[in-house]
Amino acid sequence: MNQVRFAFQPLYSLHTGSVIAVEALARPASGQVRDLLGSALRQGRLAEVDAGLAARAILTEAPHASLLPVHLNLTAHTVAATPAALDPLHEALARTGRRPREVVLEVGPPFHGVPSPHLLAGLRRLGELGFRLAFDGLGAGDLPLNLLAESRVDLVKLDRTALRRLPDDMATVALVESLVHYAARTGLRLVATGIETEAQLDTVRRLGIRIAQGNLFAPARDGMVPAGTITLATPETRPGAPSGTPAATPRVDDFLRPATTLPADATSEQIRTVLVDQEAPTGIVGVDEHDRPQWSIDRTRFLLAVTGPFGHALHANRPAARLADPPHVIRKGAGALELLDLVADADWNRTSDDIVVIDEDGRCEGVVLVNEIVRGMAEVKIEEAAALNPLTRLPGSDTVARDVDRRIGANQPVVVGWLDVDSFKKVNDTVGFAAGDDLIRSLGRRLTDISAALGDITVSHVGGDDFLIACGVDKITAMADRLLDTRWAAEGLPVTISLATLVCAGSSVRSYREVSRMLAPLKKKAKSVTGSSWVNGWPGSERLEVLRGAGPRAVPRQRPGSWARPAG
Repeated sequence: MNQVRFAFQPLYSLHTGSVIAVEALARPASGQVRDLLGSALRQGRLAEVDAGLAARAILTEAPHASLLPVHLNLTAHTVAATPAALDPLHEALARTGRRPREVVLEVGPPFHGVPSPHLLAGLRRLGELGFRLAFDGLGAGDLPLNLLAESRVDLVKLDRTALRRLPDDMATVALVESLVHYAARTGLRLVATGIETEAQLDTVRRLGIRIAQGNLFAPARDGMVPAGTITLATPETRPGAPSGTPAATPRVDDFLRPATTLPADATSEQIRTVLVDQEAPTGIVGVDEHDRPQWSIDRTRFLLAVTGPFGHALHANRPAARLADPPHVIRKGAGALELLDLVADADWNRTSDDIVVIDEDGRCEGVVLVNEIVRGMAEVKIEEAAALNPLTRLPGSDTVARDVDRRIGANQPVVVGWLDVDSFKKVNDTVGFAAGDDLIRSLGRRLTDISAALGDITVSHVGGDDFLIACGVDKITAMADRLLDTRWAAEGLPVTISLATLVCAGSSVRSYREVSRMLAPLKKKAKSVTGSSWVNGWPGSERLEVLRGAGPRAVPRQRPGSWARPAG
């Protein structure tokens, strides 16, 4: 173990481009660290070696004094061991002045053979000591899903072996989408690891992941702690990026930066020493013995006070709290709009102060910068505006495309529909473009209302009079009835509409692109039927059914239970 060196790789916020933490990666003189840990496990010394590596990582990082949180890797076996197993780590923290809350413990495999009650107890104990917790290797290791649900970890890292299949593997896209949804519901933060290409980065950003790590940004470097920021092109400007998908409203956690903290009884001279550093923070938070914020200091206002006439003599050895302000605090997980409301209510001369993010126990989790929140919200609004059709305020075809690919990847039956107005050019030529626009708006509102009422329906406005629909098999009949039973008109001119649908189940199709190609002849058939029509087909079958309209092959309307793929 004495021949193990350490490399450090940064974790980046995809919202701000800044480094938010560094991970210490063990590099044995020969072989890989898993070989070293495997040998220790066979000798019955896994917890001893594991904790020793974590302690040495802290000692190696200490001379750099980066002020960034450090991620350390521990096996589930070590976390479930007796509390004394981690004594070397506690001693290293005491020697370097690092506090537990500045350390993220990444708990990784093997989980097999580790009793869940012991592991949960170990996680709970470490959380009570102030450590932040993460699970590592999701997607490649043997992390039980029930353990993920029962534990209270802050982060989950998606393994590079799974993400390597992005963006082309739809099953992986569907898996990541489901994890993003789970994280949003539970307050977890997802980290994408092993990002090596722009295409992978595009995909994880679009899917909602806000933290990334990998050689695309910076390789792990021996004996040094990387710093600085990365330049991130917006999704619109990056070649090959998907378009037309509204971004999710960001949360405060997406912009979280490490906080620079000092004890609440620190002197002004101690504050000045930190602030004049070449990579000085924008502010400092004073915390009590439980890491709860007591005051905050803005860099500019503080330095003006202590560097003016007699400033040093008046303040140097006196408590910094005399020049501090009450902290602006916001809870972890709050929405960005909630933070902007907080700033709007603040004193006018403090609107640029750092906002302190606290957990449910009032402990400092980090800070967010107001200018980054404002920029992030502006980017979201721009993306949303670009994605919506200006006439109907519905998203473009990419929204349905993503939904269809997600359902296919998850092996869920899906009905994809193509709706348009019959002889729409005649409408414009007869009653004018304004009347045509009113008709399109009415169709858009109707689709939006039906989608909201029935649920499990995604609607897009492709352009002109064309709309796309994706829904579950049990929703399409009710949706078609509500659309086709409506008497459509433009300035008194009666109008009919055509609906073409394709029922996709099992492995009948592989992608949205295939579906769109198969829908084209169905739409042509629907347009040839007299009156408002509905034509349905199945992938791989020549048979189609005219379910509505006055066509020669019209049949009675069918209920959802009869939607089975025909034989032959």
